[in-house]
Amino acid sequence: MKEKISLKQARRIALAAQGFGDPRPAGPVGWRQMNKMLSRIGLLQIDSVSVVVRAHYMPLFSRLGPYPRDLLDKAANSKKRSLFEYWAHEASLLPVETYPLMRWRMERASRHEEMYTGLAKWARKNTQLIDDIYSEVVARGPIAASDIDGAKGSGGWWGWSDEKHAFEWLFWAGRITTASRRGFERLYDLPERVLPPAIYNAAVPQATDAHRDLLRISARALGVATVGDLRDYFRLSPADVKGRVEELVESGELLPVRVEGWSQQAYLHTGARIPRKVEARALLAPFDPVVWERSRAERLFGFRYRIEIYTPAAKRQYGYYVLPFLLGDTIAARVDLKADRPAGVLRVQAAYAEPGAPAHTAEALADELRLMAQWLELERIEVVPAGDLAPALSDILGRNRALTAQHAPA
Repeated sequence: MKEKISLKQARRIALAAQGFGDPRPAGPVGWRQMNKMLSRIGLLQIDSVSVVVRAHYMPLFSRLGPYPRDLLDKAANSKKRSLFEYWAHEASLLPVETYPLMRWRMERASRHEEMYTGLAKWARKNTQLIDDIYSEVVARGPIAASDIDGAKGSGGWWGWSDEKHAFEWLFWAGRITTASRRGFERLYDLPERVLPPAIYNAAVPQATDAHRDLLRISARALGVATVGDLRDYFRLSPADVKGRVEELVESGELLPVRVEGWSQQAYLHTGARIPRKVEARALLAPFDPVVWERSRAERLFGFRYRIEIYTPAAKRQYGYYVLPFLLGDTIAARVDLKADRPAGVLRVQAAYAEPGAPAHTAEALADELRLMAQWLELERIEVVPAGDLAPALSDILGRNRALTAQHAPA
């Protein structure tokens, strides 16, 4: 391994670690491919926005291409589940094998630590209601917060009902977990009734050992990273990782390196691949591990990315729900997308090329949009003439539609 690596090498290392170093499967995607990829990236962040598709479905599509979304649903919701839900990098789906490594966070939450300050403050004053809600889950689970009489709030964090606060505190503390979802609403049950017995009854590691193992997962998933990058993957605090990275260096699992243009010390996972070339083509969700840590995306790709959902429309630079487009080992474009399901249309509301984007960016993006429309079972793609890449994209998609019509059977 090298003690100094170029920025181009760092990009290829990071993308290979995230599953972009290999071609997508040629045939149908099944359990084996899905579980292998989940093991590689370590977690899927969950988000409620469904402008295109729920965020946790996207990373597998980005890496594997079209796959049956019910595969992921079964992995997260069935009796033979291989995933569970908890707070990791925000709310996340994680392989069940990671459950013992998160018990330290649950234990801290039970002491009103490692959670939102407002929720902890509320919980200290409402222990009886928390106990009552727990008893309801014991008796009636799986159960949603809305199934409790009087539990209807006004929406959002500040609009949560007291009952919803209790459910959320119990979830943080690990006393209940997600059994399944109704729409996007969690149905809660006891972890001992949801998780595989071998996982639930596994020995609980010491917090320092769990932190070290979580850093191992992060390092393998990132390939090359700063300490900040490694911490961010599972939202570990500086105190939690103090001394742990040094231990992984001493054990030979991490190699200190300098990355061209990075001011901070970086660490290379000693199992990381350094491919000569990465030939990726993928739309990335805003919560994909490649771009979710915005400063890392800037350091690796020179790509400044901010999600503008909560920005007033008149002040948005690129659009409401903008997905980066990965082409080769660069982020070549960004596209504001919306899946108009009632109309059967994937709407490209704006498309912008990044500086230095390859000449074939529009053509490659058109191919990926067709693949996404097929995966989402949408009949056509419509392009709004907004952004410098939109005219070429519209022309390519329109030309292909014309060719398809010409060759359609009479």
